Amino acid sequence: MALVKHTLSPIYDRHSKVLILGTMPSPKSREVGFYYGHPQNRFWKVLAALFEEDPLTTTEQKIDFLHRHHLALWDVLAECEIEGAEDASIKRPVPNDLTKLLDKTEIKTIFTTGKKATDLYQKYCYGQTHIEAIGLPSTSPANRRINDEQLKKEYAQILKYL
Repeated sequence: MALVKHTLSPIYDRHSKVLILGTMPSPKSREVGFYYGHPQNRFWKVLAALFEEDPLTTTEQKIDFLHRHHLALWDVLAECEIEGAEDASIKRPVPNDLTKLLDKTEIKTIFTTGKKATDLYQKYCYGQTHIEAIGLPSTSPANRRINDEQLKKEYAQILKYL
């Protein structure tokens, strides 16, 4: 079990309307220096399909995509003890201060990616934001019980808040 501190900056601008929160960047995401960095993670594939765009491959394309669609991206936790990328192993979680981001944006809706992110948000962040999070399925390669088409259908909920 290792203590991991969040090292990625939130992605947002003043026009962001929807915040998508994961739990904590995986070892692969920390290695590549950007969110959902594991090549098998379906997050970027699902979002590109949802907005009928070409695949997003570079960090610059992903940031531009988020800004164009008024999406903000961050994680629930600032630090925690975790084994690899296993959310179920999280101990001693410390939440990010979401109020600083919310004060600089038009965000009124928050989505969480995966059950653990949703649970941690409810426990540690709802008191800061007073915004109910809408839980989405994890796009992790470990979550193979839901296919790409089902993920796209679930993530389509985002569209009504933009």
